[in-house]
Amino acid sequence: MILRLLGLISILSITACSTAPKNNNQDWLGYTESGVASYYADKHQNQKTASGERYRHRAKTAAHKKLPFGTKVKVTNVNNDKSVVVTINDRGPFVRGRIIDLSKSAFQKVSDTRAGTAQVKIEVVP
Repeated sequence: MILRLLGLISILSITACSTAPKNNNQDWLGYTESGVASYYADKHQNQKTASGERYRHRAKTAAHKKLPFGTKVKVTNVNNDKSVVVTINDRGPFVRGRIIDLSKSAFQKVSDTRAGTAQVKIEVVP
């Protein structure tokens, strides 16, 4: 009985390990999307993101609705060709028509924060 139980436990643990979600950019490489980017308001500084990390204005991070946490994304402003690479660590944006929320410092690399939003193209990169 104990041997059967141990066997069942080992099978379940192997199954659990093989079906664990993978944080792999390879599955998303080449994925692109165009639309509007915005940035986090100051009130979000030090708040926990959906990944559990704390939001920091100076970090090059972003929120996206479906890309896996840890995914690297090149964000390019289509009006001035400036770009920045960010890491997805949150979910959002939750405003209709927006495709990505950037940290404040990441947004500043591609646009003036006074604009509030920017037309961008995003691309998953290695």
